[in-house]
Amino acid sequence: MNRVYIYNGSFNELLNLIAYLLKNKIKPDNIHDETYNANLFDYVINLDLPNKKDIISKFHDYFGSYNMHLVYYVYLSSVQNKELIIFYYLLNYFKYRENLPKMRNLKCVSEVLRISKQVGNEAHRFKGFLRFKELKEHVLYATIAPDNNVLEIISCHFQKRLKNEYWLIKDEKRQIISVYNKKNFYIASTNDFNLKDLALDDKEKEIEKLWVTFYNTIFIKERKNESCRMNFMPKKYWHNILEMSDNDEESY
Repeated sequence: MNRVYIYNGSFNELLNLIAYLLKNKIKPDNIHDETYNANLFDYVINLDLPNKKDIISKFHDYFGSYNMHLVYYVYLSSVQNKELIIFYYLLNYFKYRENLPKMRNLKCVSEVLRISKQVGNEAHRFKGFLRFKELKEHVLYATIAPDNNVLEIISCHFQKRLKNEYWLIKDEKRQIISVYNKKNFYIASTNDFNLKDLALDDKEKEIEKLWVTFYNTIFIKERKNESCRMNFMPKKYWHNILEMSDNDEESY
């Protein structure tokens, strides 16, 4: 039987569970959030652990900011066994201490470095090409559908980049939305908002038409190179980009 430990999906709860496992010298067969569908060979364990609100700061103090940065990016990834990878990475810290990130021969270390880099690279792409539209309420609105849960990372970026604007960023894949009020942002479920009533500002519609016209005008058909385009802008992101949303072969 596989001992599968369940947590509620939050980073705080994951660290709380890992702290319990490390303290009691328990090596789980797997760790999953509460959406996990157990199979016939799983022995599911759902511990009712006390909520420790300062657990993140304690982990930072003990394992160091760099290791926790790596671990958090792995947590934000879409990798199926990410929780177990995080557990074994932190477990190995007791043996290798500050040298742990250098121990690339260890599977958990190489995976943590690879996954965290992948998450960071995807977040970096969205910082560069995220497209906002202005709504009638003078609120900027953008949609994304990333492979990993990078909404918080890019929200931190735009909190500084567009600090004097109201904005919304919706993650279509996870149905969550980041809301910024010119001071702070918070992330909530899209079920908490009536997004159907959102309407573009009249000027925004004209600007979009002008942009598409400009894009089509400067395009040189003879120099079209889909492979080069996808190197700079992966095709999976095209549907969130204005000039690619209505991909007309006569225009591109």
